[in-house]
Amino acid sequence: VKKKVYHLEEAAIAGNPDARYNLGCLEGKSGRHERAMNHFIVSANMGHKMSLDSLKKGFMAGLVSKEDLASALRAHQAA
Repeated sequence: VKKKVYHLEEAAIAGNPDARYNLGCLEGKSGRHERAMNHFIVSANMGHKMSLDSLKKGFMAGLVSKEDLASALRAHQAA
């Protein structure tokens, strides 16, 4: 698992939105929801649709502010 996370982090740093989304999923499963939402925001800004959907769910659960969601939506549409 450590090796998987390491390689996902390396890919995320290199700008891979799928890796960033997967890191968000792992963080969410570990109970670190704020970190998960931050990963989803970054990948949604790169145009990742599933990240945007996860942000919407996070907003409904009160984990994401309206401003952060709106900003991510604008960036997603521009990507």
